[in-house]
Amino acid sequence: MKVLYEDNHLLVVIKPPGVPTQADSSNDEDMLTIAKQYIKDKYDKPGEVFLGLVHRLDRPVGGVMVFARTSKAAARLSEQIRKGTFQKTYICMCDGRPKGGAMEHYLLKDTYENKVVAVSQDTRGAKFARLKYEVIGYKDGVSTCQVDLITGRAHQIRVQFAASGFPLVNDMKYNKNAKPGRWIALYSKSIAFEHPTKKEPMLFSAPDIDLINIHT
Repeated sequence: MKVLYEDNHLLVVIKPPGVPTQADSSNDEDMLTIAKQYIKDKYDKPGEVFLGLVHRLDRPVGGVMVFARTSKAAARLSEQIRKGTFQKTYICMCDGRPKGGAMEHYLLKDTYENKVVAVSQDTRGAKFARLKYEVIGYKDGVSTCQVDLITGRAHQIRVQFAASGFPLVNDMKYNKNAKPGRWIALYSKSIAFEHPTKKEPMLFSAPDIDLINIHT
């Protein structure tokens, strides 16, 4: 786990791909547990360490994550997410050549299959999803895109690109041409928000990565 920033209220880290955000049925080591142990060891804290999980990354997705070290910070960051002022930018690679712009869908989660599908607006339980993106590269039938999430739905980028005919490279859930044994070409590039107590703008970016060499 690489730490980008920490203070009394925040812990900002780089999540490696393949690590669950929080404990699941696999019993594999997860980011929340790793981060709690880091705080416990570094500051020699007795007992249980508080660390608020305010957002998630899918297991195969790596990149920037922020945890809240106090309940006040957790509540205020969650409120920013609810209001849409907590900004998340991703880099992805997809099959095909989309034009850029915006994607809008209604999404429905199948909790049994742990998959999300794009459905009609009047489907019961469906949630509106919107993102904006620009194409920043194209080579050999694959586009590299920068994505700004407007809403934060489960598997949102993966499902919306697949539903639009441009599934993400190596997405085992939503791309029938995905190659086994390789990580999905989706990365949490940066996060921007207001500091929960100082009220200052904060921006954290992951180091540049070579998506083409890692994921193809």
